Amino acid sequence: MIIERRSAQRGQVSAGWLDSRHTFSFGHYHDPQWMGFGPLRVINEDRVAPGAGFPPHSHANMEILSYVLSGALAHEDSHGGKGVLHPGELQWMSAGHGIEHSEFNASQSEPVHFLQIWIQPDRVNAAPDYDQRAFDARDRRGRWVTLASPDGGDGSIAIRQQAWLRGVQLGAGDRVAAVIDPERRYWLHVAQGEVDVDGRRLQAGDALGFVNEAAGLTLQGVAGPDADILLFDLPL
Repeated sequence: MIIERRSAQRGQVSAGWLDSRHTFSFGHYHDPQWMGFGPLRVINEDRVAPGAGFPPHSHANMEILSYVLSGALAHEDSHGGKGVLHPGELQWMSAGHGIEHSEFNASQSEPVHFLQIWIQPDRVNAAPDYDQRAFDARDRRGRWVTLASPDGGDGSIAIRQQAWLRGVQLGAGDRVAAVIDPERRYWLHVAQGEVDVDGRRLQAGDALGFVNEAAGLTLQGVAGPDADILLFDLPL
């Protein structure tokens, strides 16, 4: 089964300082047909005004990944995690048995545009943890790079779930393959730009889900800004 989720179909929340698009139900946006995809619970595309952000608030038992597309995002949490995230970097916070954190635009003059991703962990009430890592865009041009994984292999961030997050960037004419295993489920999300996936044109914010599919996909970049694509490899 192939599931299509177009950018325009997502939920939208606007609060003056925040414009957010929700792939799955979150906060004031609720759609019983879009409660998540396996352990992938949230993909929020947030644009936050200069100097604004999310004040300290609590979470528990969730793997939270932040991926900046433009601007800079400042993070601080009650477990001692602290840093500023820039494009090409991935931040991981495991809420564990409970953590309080804040996320703010690190700039007083430019907006920040980022994805916040929640993945349900494969264990509960572990100790909270934090990591942040930079991934060179040149390494991802035309080939998949592992950004997060269960064991931190290939320089990725180790997360508490049997899930892999891989990323690739494609310019016009660039091609890359992806193999879909029917024993797993996959969510392909276009973070920026446009891409053809086996002849299906996807734009920024569009996504495809694959369940019980055995396929070899071909992704090809098209004219315009480079496409930034994330592929979640998840347990059934």
